[in-house]
Amino acid sequence: MKRNVILRVLCTYVLTLASALAMAQTSAREEIAANPFLSGSNHLDYDNYPATEALTKTPKGYEPYYMSHYGRHGARWLLGDGEYMESIEILRKAKAQGKITNKGDEVLAQLEKFYPCTVKRLGELTTVGERQHHGIGRRMAQHFPEIFKKKGVRIDARSTVVIRCILSMEAECEELAAANPTAVFHNDVSETLQYYLNAPWPRTLREQNRNRGRHLDPLRDQWTKPDRLMGVLFNDQQWVADSLKAGSFMRHFFNLASNMQSHEGAPDLLKLFTTDELYDQWRIRNVDWYLGYGAAPQTGGIMPFSQAELLKNIIHTADTVNQVQATLRFGHEVCVMPLACLLELGSCGARVENLQELDRVWRNYNIFPMGCNIQLIFYRPKKGKSGDILVKALLNEREQTLPVHTDSYPYYRWADLRAYYQKKLKSFDDINK
Repeated sequence: MKRNVILRVLCTYVLTLASALAMAQTSAREEIAANPFLSGSNHLDYDNYPATEALTKTPKGYEPYYMSHYGRHGARWLLGDGEYMESIEILRKAKAQGKITNKGDEVLAQLEKFYPCTVKRLGELTTVGERQHHGIGRRMAQHFPEIFKKKGVRIDARSTVVIRCILSMEAECEELAAANPTAVFHNDVSETLQYYLNAPWPRTLREQNRNRGRHLDPLRDQWTKPDRLMGVLFNDQQWVADSLKAGSFMRHFFNLASNMQSHEGAPDLLKLFTTDELYDQWRIRNVDWYLGYGAAPQTGGIMPFSQAELLKNIIHTADTVNQVQATLRFGHEVCVMPLACLLELGSCGARVENLQELDRVWRNYNIFPMGCNIQLIFYRPKKGKSGDILVKALLNEREQTLPVHTDSYPYYRWADLRAYYQKKLKSFDDINK
């Protein structure tokens, strides 16, 4: 028995290492140079990050019968008016004092033209976000017709109470209904679901989160190099030094620029940044999200347990399924990211001591673009066949390794996974007693 446990641990380690090495073949800087949109982290447009590899065929003698899903809302407007106005006001101030360059004046004009569109839209789903979820829903039906095109299939869809999540749910359900008019939908939105769809942090996580800034702040300052960009936008660098905090402005402006991909026809402000600047700004956010939601040793390695209740719901619901059906859950990136880390999908659960080297094995844009989603597909033996229930995990429609042994990747025995996750959840419950 002990030998089997050791073998399983070693196999899991090898799979995780293989995933990390595959990622390391192309550096994050190279990937961002090839696709600058990736630098946007959680602002990345799902459709600017398309899955290209075909899914592995269903194992012989098996059929998919159940999908358990959690997805983030699609592309949205920024959450606060200040996220738009701070950059606009600084550029207006520079223009009024004759300190703006021609390029800076051009950027100000673009932002002033764009800003009225944001009024009474803060945090809402954009047309890009709606498009993302229509595409995801359409591909669900294409990839798993045995589930979604089954006559009378039951599709249980539920969302947090946030309107952008509700509309994202509706967009996917519209596609699934179009693919199968006989499907039976149950949609639910309620505060009673929040305890697992968007759970509050327990005390132990809040305490660990206090360590976040201590590790992030030195790297944030090291990787923010605003001088070149300030020269592009402003014609008097002494005025810049006297009138604004250049590093803070750069990070704020980058946040605004990266979210422009959430809109059709919005100005492309990312082109104002060099590849090195895009990479450095992304690195700051990569470390920040890792410390707050990944299995970072700097924050105790427990932050993914913010989704303990969600994982319990996934396990409990799967235990009740005895017919072809789907459970779709909709919420936020602050749930998808730690859930992916808690499930240890691919290299999501990596523990990295040296944050300077984090992006060699852990890259946030692989986890939580706008519209990001986790799909767990369950397979059972066909009628007359025998065998174990199998599970395959997709992160953003890409097959992932899981933290138990398998002889048939990407398929894993559900009994093994269930036992592994139950033990993991119990370890966290024990420290919260």
